[in-house]
Amino acid sequence: MKMETQLNEIKFRPKELLQGVRYPDADRLARYMEEGILGSQSLRAALRESFRDNAHRNALVGPEGEFTYEQFDDLTDRFGAALLRQGARPLDPVILQCGNCNELLIAFVGCLKAALIPLCALQAFRKHEISYLGNLCEAAVHIVQGDDAKFDDVAFAEEMQENVPSLRIIVQARGEKRGKAETLWSLADSVDRAEARRMLDAIPDDPFQVAVFQLSGGTTGVPKIIPRFQNDYLLNMREVAKWNDYNKDDVLFMPTPFMHNMNMACFFGPMMLVGASVTVCPDIRQETLCGVVERYKPTWFGLAGPILSRITETMRLATDEEKQRRKLIGPKNAPRLRDMLGSPCYHIFGMTEGVIMFAHPSDPQAVLDESVGRPVSAYDEVRIVEPGTDTEVPDGEIGEALFRGPYTIRGYFKSEKEDVHRFTADGFYRSGDLMMAKVIDGKRYFYFRGRTKDVVDRGGEKINAEELENLINTCPRVHASAIVGMPDPVYGEKVCAFIVPKPGQAPLTLRELTEFLQAEGLAKFKWPERVEIISEFPVTASGKLSKVLLRKQVMERLDQERTQRTVTQG
Repeated sequence: MKMETQLNEIKFRPKELLQGVRYPDADRLARYMEEGILGSQSLRAALRESFRDNAHRNALVGPEGEFTYEQFDDLTDRFGAALLRQGARPLDPVILQCGNCNELLIAFVGCLKAALIPLCALQAFRKHEISYLGNLCEAAVHIVQGDDAKFDDVAFAEEMQENVPSLRIIVQARGEKRGKAETLWSLADSVDRAEARRMLDAIPDDPFQVAVFQLSGGTTGVPKIIPRFQNDYLLNMREVAKWNDYNKDDVLFMPTPFMHNMNMACFFGPMMLVGASVTVCPDIRQETLCGVVERYKPTWFGLAGPILSRITETMRLATDEEKQRRKLIGPKNAPRLRDMLGSPCYHIFGMTEGVIMFAHPSDPQAVLDESVGRPVSAYDEVRIVEPGTDTEVPDGEIGEALFRGPYTIRGYFKSEKEDVHRFTADGFYRSGDLMMAKVIDGKRYFYFRGRTKDVVDRGGEKINAEELENLINTCPRVHASAIVGMPDPVYGEKVCAFIVPKPGQAPLTLRELTEFLQAEGLAKFKWPERVEIISEFPVTASGKLSKVLLRKQVMERLDQERTQRTVTQG
């Protein structure tokens, strides 16, 4: 067995081993390869093939211009080659720190073509995050937006060169050239296509090498770097495209950050592999979003963060035919979204570390309404265990989900010691997500039940926020809810419910909410003890609901009320 493992390590190893990267376990990788699950084509090669096959179709569309795949192929070739001429070397990490725009996608794909490794940073990151991540991966290039009216990101990139010695090249994606930065467009213009193609063709293809450095959610500090590999990321995207039946006539509307794994692996990446069109919204103002929806009539919608409330009325005005052509994707509330917008809606569950699940049109209605579906790969393995253990729980019981499969990572970047606690000895990733499995008509479906740490500890009683939110969201007068813990001198924490009322409905009072929960049969200790009515949830820089900001908000209001009582009593 030892000899076989050594042979597999040689046969299926990358051409160069990068320090700090935990590559897939040799024997498991060999099985995936020999059974034809993983292929020998790289993501880089597959994208180039799709661009050639779909040359005359629109790749990018939006208010800032349209690009065919031929034009996009040309620009990304020339930009990638230009980075190499500037001194970047294949496998150098590139910090991508830019908002959604055509230039971001040109930069991202250009890096892939040049075998540079994009590190998918957030535009809102500052010195703390960029210094840490840049030094950790020894990034060579820093690409910033360049026209941010609120922040001089070019000056920031120059400052980061002092903190991250490996950063040699600064590129600004947009705007007039400033400081030490080269502009994306001037770099692309500096190389003709023939020369660019010769330079890129000279780079050996390597399906087993890192393609992208993604980032963890970073909910407990600086994000961790997640290496995703050429052939496993390609498999991830192809399985999603196959599951959802993406095709070249589709038009994608997903205005959340392109550098997020969900958008990259489940939406714009798979769409580009089939030759579909990707809408590009340079901002999320209502007029921008609605204008794109009206003009390009997208067929697939990713609905997250504040996006939904800004396009709801425009989507409702569509014809019945348009509504039936559309498909909606969201993490929860599929029945409500379907009823509100008149289009099919499917739940999604996924993680940057690997596994992706979707509900499917062929699933029973109860599954479509409540479940996050099944993994898109038949080779994804899911175990539900007692949190923090390896003890499996029966189907129908809630536990922590563990995942293993052909595109689930085996370890974070330069994190070997910590990974002992994040992965089981046999390679399952401990997700920290609470799930329940249920077998229906011979298929095993999964139901998301929150995070192991997304709980309110009320005097030792653990109240799962996701469970409570799902129930409150069934109230006819509630559009959406978010549960957070608020400090209490006796219990430690009590439950506060932030509620966005359904349009046209009167906001719920605390008494009305508890009466509803009592009628639903929910244990009294789980009832919220405060309700905050809010018009829109605060979101993080990545567009996700921020419970940190909600907790801060309720704590500030509690402080104000205590101060007011003190003044009144005084």
